Parts: sequence; C-alpha cells; structure tokens
Amino acid sequence: MISTSSRKVYPDAVEALRGILTDGMTLMCGGFGVCGVPDRLIAALYDSGVRNLTVISNNAGTDGAGLGMLLKSRQIRKMVSSYVGDNKEFERQYLVGELELEFNPQGTLAERIRAGGAGIYGFFTKTGAGTVVADGKEQRVVNGETFVLETGLVADVSLVKAWKADTEGNLIYRKTARNFNPNMATAGRITVAEVEDLVEPGSLHPDQIHTPGIYVQRIVNGSPYQKLIEKRTVRKRLEIDHAVVP
Repeated sequence: MISTSSRKVYPDAVEALRGILTDGMTLMCGGFGVCGVPDRLIAALYDSGVRNLTVISNNAGTDGAGLGMLLKSRQIRKMVSSYVGDNKEFERQYLVGELELEFNPQGTLAERIRAGGAGIYGFFTKTGAGTVVADGKEQRVVNGETFVLETGLVADVSLVKAWKADTEGNLIYRKTARNFNPNMATAGRITVAEVEDLVEPGSLHPDQIHTPGIYVQRIVNGSPYQKLIEKRTVRKRLEIDHAVVP
C-alpha cells in the first residue's frame, strides 16, 4: 500500500493541476505519437476549460485523443511542434489560419527543450540553414558553413508521463516515452508527472532513474490505462510449405 502522505502525491489529475492553470499559459506536453502521453492530465485540462494555450509538444496526438481533445475544443492557440502527423483537426486548423504553428525540425525541438531545462539561452545549428526555418533568425558563418541560432524553450507547466515513480518524484520512462518526457521535465517551472506505477522511496535503483525528483513538484497515479495504437498495420500470414525436402 503506497502512502499518499508525500506532499508531491495528488489523488487525481484534477487536483494535481489545481491552482496552476491560467488562460494564455505555456505548456509542455510529453509524448511521441500516442506513446508516453499524459492522458489523464490532458483530460483534466480539457475539463478545466483553460484557453489560449501555447503548447510545446512533438505532435498533437490523434483526432479525439491526447492533445487532439484540446484542439477540438479550441483551447489551444499555438502549437510548437515538429510533426502534424495524421491529426486531421490539427491540419485543418493550421491550413485555414485558426491555429498558430511554429514548426521545428525534430532534433532542433528536442535540443531547444533540453537547452531551456539546462538554463542555456540558445545554440547554433546547421539544421534548417538556407530554408524557411532560418527566416528571421540570427545566422553565422563558421568555417564556410552557415549556422542558425535557436533559442531554448521553457514552460509555465510541464506535463510528463512516466512508467514508474516513487513518491519523491524520481521517474523512470520506458522506451519511446524517453524521446521528449525527460527533457520536458527539466524545462517546466512546475512539472506534473503522471505515472503508471507508484512506489515508495528506495524501491527504484538509483542507476535506473531518468528524471531526479528535484525536477518534479506534483505526481498522480493514472492507472489503469488502455493502450492506443496510432496506426495499425498488419501483414498476411506467410504460407509455410511443410513438404519434406529430400
């Protein structure tokens, strides 16, 4: 039985977000496709009615799931992303001018988040040089090559999803969920972690911890979960010839 006496543990997602949401705020939201997405916290955002959000996330979920819920309800004003993907509402709003979108190369987005969490103002990268990505940004030529200045990103609140955590906020992610969640956990002024398995301090091996608890202010256990599949692909079963070869 896990103790809920820790000051960081909240009984549900609504309570975990109470008092920290405001219209017009900037959010980071972890996830990659439908993997590592803080679905319970996003649902609580949806119910809160908070509006005019700037959301920093690799993508915007799928239609009707994840951040797709907030797009449909028109709670998001601007997305800072690298991938529109198969979210038709995201595509529609952007193409008709209802949604502001700041596109980033995927690696650049990840590094901007990491830089923000590390307190680094910006960095120069060759990615995007000579393209519209570089428009309006400072550029420098070094050894004959052009580099583009990209600034670090921070958020008022970061919402992350972890596989396992202890009540002090030490987090472990699984596989693809590590693409953006760990960096986002460091780049929010307040970080709220949604977890699948909550354990007592001392239960996690120190070498397995990806995000130290010092970065996490609030925790909620969101289990149980239903695994979503973004794009189901199948192939025909191979016909095996069982004839005996002499």
